[in-house]
Amino acid sequence: MLAFGDSITNAGGDLQWGVPLHSWALWTARALGLPYSPYATDGATVSTVVQFQIPAFRRLAADAEAGFELGLLCVGTNDVRQPDWDAAAFAEEFGRAIGFLSARCDRVLTLTIPVDMGRPRCVERVEEANGAIERVASSYGALVVDLRRFGGRSVMMADHTHPTAFGQIAIAEAAVDVLAADGLVASVRPSGLIVYETSWWGRLHADLVYAYRHLKVSLRAGLLRG
Repeated sequence: MLAFGDSITNAGGDLQWGVPLHSWALWTARALGLPYSPYATDGATVSTVVQFQIPAFRRLAADAEAGFELGLLCVGTNDVRQPDWDAAAFAEEFGRAIGFLSARCDRVLTLTIPVDMGRPRCVERVEEANGAIERVASSYGALVVDLRRFGGRSVMMADHTHPTAFGQIAIAEAAVDVLAADGLVASVRPSGLIVYETSWWGRLHADLVYAYRHLKVSLRAGLLRG
């Protein structure tokens, strides 16, 4: 499995009930039993994928011409926040990235962006990006996991941008469902790879921390809108 993208795919962060915050791509690879080659980086835009991550793969891979069973691409959340956002330019570069994966992978899978992503929200830009993602994916025969309605306390951090540990697993669950419908069936569910226990004190502490962080994000978003 070969993966490009931003911090959602790079992952990393706090444990959630002892569950590590691994990438959805890694959980998907483990569920499928595939070796995993990650090149995602924090803060990446689609230009980062095309100009840096793909060249990094060509430079660092033991065999840059090797084929892969599955290619993953998750990008766009940083693009829609750029002051010079351009939907047409995004679609063009997204096509280059998908095209690169399609030439080397038996299957390619990508994600749409949650509509509730980020604060302040930028729903119109997110939908423009999602439209581009779906059109380009369709033109290359790539699979799409629709995350438009993805969100909620347990699966998203207080910044409404980055998935929690359980959120990463939830995305992986959605990914293996889409792949299974296309004939690539996982040997185990991603959620079957973890074991955890909760406690009332732990839940209370987590809720208080989330409320504090959410308040900071909301206040900052209000100042930006003002």
